[in-house]
Amino acid sequence: MEARQAFRELREGKVRPFYACFGTESYLMNEFADRLTDQLAEPEHRDMAVVRFDTAESPLDAVMDEAETLPFLVPRKIVLVRDSVLLASGKESAKIEHRPERLADYLKQPLETTVLVFLVPHEKLDERKKLVKSVKSADAAVNFAPLGADELLQWVAARAGKQGRRMAEGAAAELLQRVGTDMHALAAETDKLCLHAGEGGTITVAAIRELVPAATEQNVFKLTEELAALRTDKVLALYHDLLRQREEPIKLMSLIVRQIRNMLYVKELGGQGYSPQQMAGQLGLHPYAVKITSEQARKFSTSRLARLLSELADLDYAMKTGQTDKALGLELFLLRTSSEKAQ
Repeated sequence: MEARQAFRELREGKVRPFYACFGTESYLMNEFADRLTDQLAEPEHRDMAVVRFDTAESPLDAVMDEAETLPFLVPRKIVLVRDSVLLASGKESAKIEHRPERLADYLKQPLETTVLVFLVPHEKLDERKKLVKSVKSADAAVNFAPLGADELLQWVAARAGKQGRRMAEGAAAELLQRVGTDMHALAAETDKLCLHAGEGGTITVAAIRELVPAATEQNVFKLTEELAALRTDKVLALYHDLLRQREEPIKLMSLIVRQIRNMLYVKELGGQGYSPQQMAGQLGLHPYAVKITSEQARKFSTSRLARLLSELADLDYAMKTGQTDKALGLELFLLRTSSEKAQ
């Protein structure tokens, strides 16, 4: 089951007795747990209705004892279990003994007054384990994968809309370009912009540029975009801004190398017929990052990208051996690259 379906069921009032939530998008996973808690427990009853465990610290027997105990003074209770051991391939502590067969037996006839939720912060469940097969047979596995590029833009706009604000055209994209794809950071910045816009107000691109500082990695995204467009003045302005922020030239170069390498990978995978979603999985990137990287890669030939990587490797050696000043060496590379004709 995808996260979208699990959220939809909650909105419709359907709550399952057991969930195994997994995936790399921790923001959505935590939001699901919060919404589930809000739906089943009144704020004043949370202490009695919500019980938390971690399989790195507590044996599964303790979890199951709690799950099989009737709730006290509340109609239903929620047992939230952080897990990297039982359902994923995390390292198990030798001090804690788990008996997975107890959970497998429980899934055959779960208690109606308990909602048992395992939160597994891993990309996949370990399908080699019998317990995972039992979980999947019960249709209880929920995948919290990163949102696609368009979904993330819609999510930002929807978050502003819930607070009575609207996003101007291009504002959501500008926010992602400055903050990146981390949903925790995006939520915080969106809420800040909503406060600035006021009730019924509009979040503009200008307000985002004024109020939201660009993360270093996002500045490097922008820098490579300006390199591709051969806008030397903007390339150097961005670089000098980063130096004023006391960013280390070697760190900046490594980020540039990573982005150029990703552009090369995207071009190669695209040529082999990979979809953006498949590329994201292969490269370990967020789908939105793949979208931006693909757009940048179209402005470079494969041979030019390979040559830039070779030049950066030579520059890295020269900088680390003291043959050239780090800040000046990288600036000359950027000046030369942004001034040459694409080939």
